[in-house]
Amino acid sequence: MDLDFLKDINVKTQSHEQFLLNLVITALVTYAIGLFYVRFGNSISNRKKYAQNFLLLSLTTMLIIYIVKASVALSLGLVGALSIIRFRTAIKEPEELGYLFLNIGIGLAMGANQVLITLIAVSIILALLFIQALLNRKDPFSTSEHMFINILCQRSEIDSIHQVLKQHFDSIILKRMDNENNQITLSYQIATNDMSLVIKAQDDLSAISPDLQFSFIEQRNLVF
Repeated sequence: MDLDFLKDINVKTQSHEQFLLNLVITALVTYAIGLFYVRFGNSISNRKKYAQNFLLLSLTTMLIIYIVKASVALSLGLVGALSIIRFRTAIKEPEELGYLFLNIGIGLAMGANQVLITLIAVSIILALLFIQALLNRKDPFSTSEHMFINILCQRSEIDSIHQVLKQHFDSIILKRMDNENNQITLSYQIATNDMSLVIKAQDDLSAISPDLQFSFIEQRNLVF
């Protein structure tokens, strides 16, 4: 009887040790994916800020799977609990959704203790995405006709920003305006193939306020 009890303790200890190891591996893999997404992603949103969600998503998914995988009752309870949850955060681009699914998949696999297959799959996926990024790489000092401008500013600066862009570009379209923490994020769609105009617009935008943050993103496949 005592030997059986000790065996159960030993099995549980090994299981917990494996869980902690998988937790560390998941965190490292997710961090690597975040760095890859920031460097090679094509999203026009703040990729660095968005990638900060990957770690929480993958580790939470792993924890849930680890807890419920050995219990049918807990699995059914999880289905009931998740049925009342409503996610209202908008996914702006398909690429963002793809990376979310990738991190959820990592959490699922690691929670099921599929370490090797997870590492192999992630390595292959990132390698293919890297090759795709290389094939799509263009001259960094050239620009196409279609571009996006993302600007983080204060509400009082919106009119000045609009005037600057109108002065330098013939076509400007405000596509998004988000309000978060009393700061406004503006997303403009513009048409230009003159790099000098882009540089002048950057200088004039910087003159509005030293705290103004903006980024110009080329989108060669946009259809106006």
